[in-house]
Amino acid sequence: MTTRIRLCHLYPDQLNIYADRGNIAVLRSRAERRGYELEMIGVGVGEALAPECDLIYLGGGQDREQALIAPDLARRTEEISAALEDGAALLAVCGGYQLLGRGYRDRTGVEMPGAGVLPLETVAGEGRMIGDVSIECELDPGEMLTVVGFENHGGRTLLDSGAVPLGRVVSGFGNDGESGFEGCRLGKAIGTYLHGPSCPVIPGWPTGCLDRRSRALSASRPSSRNSTTNSSTRRTRWRWDGRGSAAGSFARRGSS
Repeated sequence: MTTRIRLCHLYPDQLNIYADRGNIAVLRSRAERRGYELEMIGVGVGEALAPECDLIYLGGGQDREQALIAPDLARRTEEISAALEDGAALLAVCGGYQLLGRGYRDRTGVEMPGAGVLPLETVAGEGRMIGDVSIECELDPGEMLTVVGFENHGGRTLLDSGAVPLGRVVSGFGNDGESGFEGCRLGKAIGTYLHGPSCPVIPGWPTGCLDRRSRALSASRPSSRNSTTNSSTRRTRWRWDGRGSAAGSFARRGSS
């Protein structure tokens, strides 16, 4: 019996540069090595999120591609927020990260609307921020880690007062080259400029759930609301409990 993890990949044909498709490959490989099945569902412009998605992913894109999908993404505020409230976790990288805020103003002054899921806004700067980046972040409470990646962005992302960054910059630029912050996290949602792809360079997100809950999976009991079972595949619903960090942990829906 195989447990299925459902991932909704938003705009895979537009937001797909800088090795961000590698995040899907890494997630699939890690899931398979743990005996799980990753069901990846591409979601394009005008298409609804798949029901009961466990993970939502947005990659990076150039200004042109961002402009193509921005109006559609801006209309998804309630849809994405509802999925997060229902327990899905979200990772957005670079261009996807920018457009999960309130909006992005490009180099020509064009304003692209954002989904408003993350407490931030982005404006294009004079030059690009390119190079290796190292940050310190607390992925699990009390455990400070150094995370490295690659950044290449022209946008300057400004977090709202009180917003929580993914980490603090040790070397490199981060969100804007001045604040010392990199990325943003809000409950179950994470945005970052880290490429590499991101999943291998952010330890434990989100595949740490596979190790943390592997024993719980074998003891899980399906119900009419939480899972669908046939002779070969069990569809178990998971939610990220969001405790303290990007890595967090996953728990079966309905558990404490």
